Amino acid sequence: MNAYSEKRDQEQPGPAQSSRILIMTPVAAEQEAVLRGLQGEPRFDVAIAGVGPVAAAIATTSALAAGSYGLVINMGIAGGFQGRAEIGSLVVSSEIIAADLGAQSPDGFISLDELGFGTARVPAHAALAGRVAEALRAGGLPAGMGAVLTLSTVTGTAEAARELAARIPGAAAEGMEGFGVASAAYSSGVPALEIRAISNAVGPRDKAAWRIQDALAALEQASSILREVL
Repeated sequence: MNAYSEKRDQEQPGPAQSSRILIMTPVAAEQEAVLRGLQGEPRFDVAIAGVGPVAAAIATTSALAAGSYGLVINMGIAGGFQGRAEIGSLVVSSEIIAADLGAQSPDGFISLDELGFGTARVPAHAALAGRVAEALRAGGLPAGMGAVLTLSTVTGTAEAARELAARIPGAAAEGMEGFGVASAAYSSGVPALEIRAISNAVGPRDKAAWRIQDALAALEQASSILREVL
């Protein structure tokens, strides 16, 4: 049994009000949006994770080694599953899942958990996730909770989107870094969350329909609320 398997069903202690919080964002535009929302709040450090779970895990591990933190949050924009997370809304992770970590078979996808080689799921801190989602809604932002999927290749077809939604009930959003960030955090004994602002629907790539600036604005608004709730 690996470290994630041992922890997945255990409630992790939340950060004390004075604990430092590390926020990892995929790229500079997301980092800048988060920093604008935080308005210089000294308890937060905001670093760039890079794109993809491997880069994110390495960057998060390095950041954790350089400082002491009570919580790690992966924040960025993402695709949302229709009916679960609409464009312009926010998703707070109930679970962070490496959705493409496993094996293909004639009968369909076999997850790492089913293969018996560990787990592709990192639990978010349930109490904190609920508190953050409630605070975002109280602040007038459309926010929900659900599983946030991590994929190394972004979903680009309706068929792939349907397969993911059917295979992982409760999937709300799709990003590329969350599992890497959360794995690094849990390996260091630090609880993790993922917060995503939805810029587009998971499925066929339609760049004309993407609302990246709106998602970045939602990320900034969410960050301003985090100053008060964490």
